[in-house]
Amino acid sequence: MLNNTITRVTAAIAERSEASRSAYMDRMKAARDEGPRRAHLSCGNLAHAFAASPSGDKETLAKTSAGNIGIISAYNDMLSAHQPFERYPDLIRKAANDVGGTAQFAGGVPAMCDGVTQGQAGMELSLFSRDIIAMSAGIALSHNVFDSAVYLGVCDKIIPGLVIAAATFGHLPAVFLPAGPMTTGMSNDDKVAVRKLFAEGKIDREELLKAEMASYHGPGTCTFYGTANTNQMLMEFMGLHLPGASFVNPNTPLRDALTIEGAKRSLAITALGNEYTPVCDILDEKAFVNGIVGLMATGGSTNLLIHLLAMARAAGILLDWQDFSEISAVTPLIARVYPNGLADINHFHAAGGTGYMIGELLASGHLHGDTQTVVGTGLAQYTQEPKLRDGKLIWEAGTAKSLNDKILKTVAEPFQPTGGLSHLQGNLGSGVMKVSAVAKDKHIITAPARIFHSQEAVKAAFKAGELTEDVVVVVRFQGPQANGMPELHSLTPLLTIMQERGQKVALVTDGRMSGASGKVPSAIHVSPEALIGGPLACLADGDIIKVDAVNGTLDVLTEGALDRPKVTVDLTANGFGTGREMFEVFRRNVGPAETGASVL
Repeated sequence: MLNNTITRVTAAIAERSEASRSAYMDRMKAARDEGPRRAHLSCGNLAHAFAASPSGDKETLAKTSAGNIGIISAYNDMLSAHQPFERYPDLIRKAANDVGGTAQFAGGVPAMCDGVTQGQAGMELSLFSRDIIAMSAGIALSHNVFDSAVYLGVCDKIIPGLVIAAATFGHLPAVFLPAGPMTTGMSNDDKVAVRKLFAEGKIDREELLKAEMASYHGPGTCTFYGTANTNQMLMEFMGLHLPGASFVNPNTPLRDALTIEGAKRSLAITALGNEYTPVCDILDEKAFVNGIVGLMATGGSTNLLIHLLAMARAAGILLDWQDFSEISAVTPLIARVYPNGLADINHFHAAGGTGYMIGELLASGHLHGDTQTVVGTGLAQYTQEPKLRDGKLIWEAGTAKSLNDKILKTVAEPFQPTGGLSHLQGNLGSGVMKVSAVAKDKHIITAPARIFHSQEAVKAAFKAGELTEDVVVVVRFQGPQANGMPELHSLTPLLTIMQERGQKVALVTDGRMSGASGKVPSAIHVSPEALIGGPLACLADGDIIKVDAVNGTLDVLTEGALDRPKVTVDLTANGFGTGREMFEVFRRNVGPAETGASVL
């Protein structure tokens, strides 16, 4: 039987979303009822759309009886996770031709690497890139010559942006095709140790770069469990990948076979056949609840606490952080992947991976098993594992038990009885904390504040020896309207050093932390942000702040602190350089983090 809280939260989301979801589904039905889009184009329109196609494809495309796939790709060869997509369009075109259909490269979308922009000005464009990706995909699909779409993307803002686009064109089927993680390099613990040595000034930049290059060394997703790999987990829990597709390494025969099969599947589920599965039917309340359960059971990235809100709203579904918190309270943490443990994503996959987790959570009543997916009705299909047998792709039953209990546990004996999130609310606003990697004795921190307006100012204070006592580091004016809500990941090494010196340390910010944030208690995404008069703007050095992940509170305890005039700062410098000039319209119009920090 389904867990009572999962049932109740799902019902509450459906009730809250009734009007918006109904209006959305009416729009999808109207689009579907128009039939194949090409039938409404003039001969001149069609001739332009097919002008560059091979002669055989032109003949097929001129008919409405054969499906045409629109390929949306985030390929670039600077981003390791997306470099393997260079080969995909040719694989997809051939796969489509083999089953009597066609495929066209509909459009490319931008893809930032947050690993490159961490701590740099470019990070101030990162969150906004999600909505640019969605809009770019929308332009590609607006030609109305496609019967389904395949989406090629992996990383932090790319998958959420592509899902928003897929939901907007929800009358079309959508299959998401991943690239897979890079093979394991330098261990995560060794990498962190080197970073800490550099932060303490004990090694030089050359030694640091050597270690980083040993960690990030080839094509594929970074192997830690950050936002990129959390995205991939979600695509399986929500039924948008083929079963078991997320964590197969790039440029392998199995990876290619899954890509080819995904293309064929996208044609099989168009409105032209008997298995029509528009993505609007997949992206319902149950699918999003399943995604949240997966997020909590794996201790996934805090960035999805923003992205899932925006993704759901594109499908007419209204999520809020309280939904996440209530689901977290009843979802056991049954995976430990770095930064929540020593294993990387390849170790996780070898231990049983998403298939094992879905099976375990279905059996315990934590997942809706009756959801629609790209392979049919029922999430149980996602407990299966893809294999190549004599060159043919098949699915076999996956493992029903963990193959490494240091990485994957059972629901009956989890790593901890609740998930990886605490929703914090108090007189400083509303925020969230990822607690899956935070030691229990650090879930409540009360200490004097030090107030900063940038990462650089925190680093300078650390280097000057000013941060040697118990402290709550407050970094404000980092919200969506202030500067695009950058991740503050470059603070992680020095905050970790302070904590390991025995100090009580916490971070409070209206910005974000990396999807790989871990051991230091961090109250992030605090809303309302300081720029628009949020309570963080009243704080001063020495104010006593309590961050309490056990009771879900975030408060300043100093009497009269919130009666002070709100601080204002000159943010002119945030508006120029590295392309930030072009994003002023985003900063002026973006919504708050607690509704998805979106301009759409």
